[in-house]
Amino acid sequence: MSSSDDTLPHPQAECSSPPPNQSQIQLPLLIHQLSFNQDSTCFSAVTDRGFFVFNTEPYRPLICRDFESGLSLLSMLFRFEVFVLVGSSYSPSPSAAATNTKALLWDDHASRCIGELSFRSPIRSIRLRRDTIVVILLHKIYLYNFSDLKLLHQLETTSNPKGLCEVSQISGPMLLVCPGLQKGSVRVENYGSKKCKFINAHSSNITCLALTHDGRVLATASSKGTLIRCFNTLDGTLIQEVRRGADRAEIYCLAFSPTAQWLAVSSDKGTIHVFSLKADSVVLGDDRSTSALESPLSNQSALSSLSILKGVLPKYFSSEWSVAQFRLPEGSRCIVAFGQQKNTIMIIGMDGSFRRCQFDPVNGGQMTQMEEHNFLKQEEHFPSWNEDS
Repeated sequence: MSSSDDTLPHPQAECSSPPPNQSQIQLPLLIHQLSFNQDSTCFSAVTDRGFFVFNTEPYRPLICRDFESGLSLLSMLFRFEVFVLVGSSYSPSPSAAATNTKALLWDDHASRCIGELSFRSPIRSIRLRRDTIVVILLHKIYLYNFSDLKLLHQLETTSNPKGLCEVSQISGPMLLVCPGLQKGSVRVENYGSKKCKFINAHSSNITCLALTHDGRVLATASSKGTLIRCFNTLDGTLIQEVRRGADRAEIYCLAFSPTAQWLAVSSDKGTIHVFSLKADSVVLGDDRSTSALESPLSNQSALSSLSILKGVLPKYFSSEWSVAQFRLPEGSRCIVAFGQQKNTIMIIGMDGSFRRCQFDPVNGGQMTQMEEHNFLKQEEHFPSWNEDS
């Protein structure tokens, strides 16, 4: 464990920082982070000079801010005009900005910083709830009360360079999932029951996590990137296992639909997969038997046509495969979320692309692209920002 993580971070009620530069953001822009908000009604893009926020349905620009020295991370809370911005300072020094040791609570309506959390090691990611700020470091996770930045809890993880952590979003006690202390394990911290559970999800390192809004269902992927597993967080049982493919892949994103009927997966192979799940029975409180929940092969409609031979052939041939797919160039780095329109997903890429696609829940196959935009073309989205002040 890094010794720098042992120092208790201290919050500041106020912090001094200049307002964003109300001038044109110059091209080209380098994207550091893309993320959807908690209900996927907005997405943000953090660049080397500031950030954008876009509405998803309908697609339209909302906010464009230039902080000159740039940011590394941003987390937004639903549609509130309060953000948590990550960077060591607003100094123009590139070396200072690279350390990413400060989390700044930014009130965009007032255009000022209203709080600050300082750390001695780089911040890997931020997760927000209406009542909690979660800061993820390499070996530790800190939880703060949103209203006064009071430290609520801290916990240790195995090395977590990607800042993997997800939290439930419904009102009431929080459920948090993060990497455990052993390779391939996931820690489930239930603040309602005050119980901690470890799920041995994979034999390889965990590289991606997703959680339903109510926190009842967890999806995991490992460094192999071939199998995605879904677990009941309440008892740790395996609900379902689906197969992305046979060869290794880096999983970029896992995303549940609101009812957990579907799971979307993006990877460096360039194909977006949508899987049919039975996890919605857990979310909706269906009293299904434990044996059915533990069987990863009970959803026959999603099985390979060779599943009848699953007792003879290798497990590969009896895996559950995706219902629908959408293909991008191999290596395309993107994240996905489900749209409010039925059977639609949204894809945002590090190349500045926004796509909305529709899939056929019955026949499956290739998705249909409904629209495509380039959100880095701010001369189209923010024309007033190109005018001389």
